[in-house]
Amino acid sequence: MSLLVRHAMTEAPKTASPSMNAADAGALMKQFDVGVIPVAEGEQLLGLVTDRDLVVRVLAERKDPTDVRLSDVLTKSPITVSPDTKLSEARDLMAEHKIRRLPVTKADRLVGILSLGDVALADASERAVGSALEDISESTSTTEVSDQPPRGTPDRVTEARG
Repeated sequence: MSLLVRHAMTEAPKTASPSMNAADAGALMKQFDVGVIPVAEGEQLLGLVTDRDLVVRVLAERKDPTDVRLSDVLTKSPITVSPDTKLSEARDLMAEHKIRRLPVTKADRLVGILSLGDVALADASERAVGSALEDISESTSTTEVSDQPPRGTPDRVTEARG
């Protein structure tokens, strides 16, 4: 039997309205210890605001978080899954689109959030989760900046064992 998104997702996530500001979103993230706040009007999902959105679209631009409306910084039309999606398919979507969180919708209604952490806790395939995390985390900006040796066992360790 395949695990489904409904078995791993966080149900009934806290939401924010599009008229709230970036400081409000940050406070909600702190209060609920989350890295994403769905932005909704009623039960209609408009998009997501992540901790990264706040850093890149508000703080790095030196904007006052109390002046920036969530409607101006949210990620519109996020990739979504249904509660009946296989967990492995959701994990693959995260890797493909380089995202760590997926809104879970049913009949265009937000019913949950699935994070990569949720997948890792529920999924027996740790190798697949690790691979998805590596795909999501890798970017040209980090690989080009870091001119370090490839990962693996250092020669000195291999030689000491011999």
